[in-house]
Amino acid sequence: MPDLYGEAMRFLTAIALTWMTAAAGAFATPGQPTDGNLGFQPAVTPIMERINEFHNLLLWIIIPITIFVMGLLLWVMIRYNRKANPTPSKNSHNTLLEVVWTAVPILILVVIAVFSFPLLYFQDEIPEADFTIKATGYQWYWGYEYPDQDVPEYISTMVAEEDLAEGQLRNLSVDYPLVVPVGATVRLQVTAADVIHNWAMPAFGTKMDAIPGRINEAWFQVNEEGTYYGQCSELCGIRHAFMPIEVHAVSQDVFDAWVAAGPGSDEANAVIAEYSAARETRLAQLD
Repeated sequence: MPDLYGEAMRFLTAIALTWMTAAAGAFATPGQPTDGNLGFQPAVTPIMERINEFHNLLLWIIIPITIFVMGLLLWVMIRYNRKANPTPSKNSHNTLLEVVWTAVPILILVVIAVFSFPLLYFQDEIPEADFTIKATGYQWYWGYEYPDQDVPEYISTMVAEEDLAEGQLRNLSVDYPLVVPVGATVRLQVTAADVIHNWAMPAFGTKMDAIPGRINEAWFQVNEEGTYYGQCSELCGIRHAFMPIEVHAVSQDVFDAWVAAGPGSDEANAVIAEYSAARETRLAQLD
């Protein structure tokens, strides 16, 4: 006999974890992984907000399907086991049933497509951008260039664990981060110099392959000040896990001061450090 109690408990546990996943993003730390949390990081761009909405829609679709399939399995195990049904039916076809179990999944996929295609178009169609950033993947660090601000390429590498300063994150903080102004529409051009990399920023809903000899484009618009972390998401060699991305979203005047100080320099880092310290003080006062 099947272990119905065990099956039921596993099913209830799966349902509970699903709902926890849907709600966990509200308690996560924006822009970085948070211990004990499930689900997405809080969205800070229009793209990620739409991804969250689509994800929540899919939950409402997949949960009833899961419950229905589990109910069918339990019913079959109880109603048609050897003891309850010693003489099984020899029917092999049911035209109506076969039409239903073919048509219903197609309709479900059509509903999903109706909502997914506009999201894919929204991600792919780049609006008029305020400026462009070119990100180049190397083994195993990133190079950033701001052509509209006449900022030449500077190199951004992970801060070693023994060199971490207060507030920096292991395997996520870099020496010279990317900086963007809040509310600006940024065109991101992604390429690579050696092997395939991937520029991925979870809080932005951005994930774009960096391919040698080719430029791929994405875009984002950060609507909330803060520090956001991502990583290379394409296996690119022995130090793939140590190729983080750090983005600071700041006010326009701070961004201008950072550009004037020379990105990729200690002077530019000092501008961001001063701004971050002032922001932390303001947030502490609000608490």
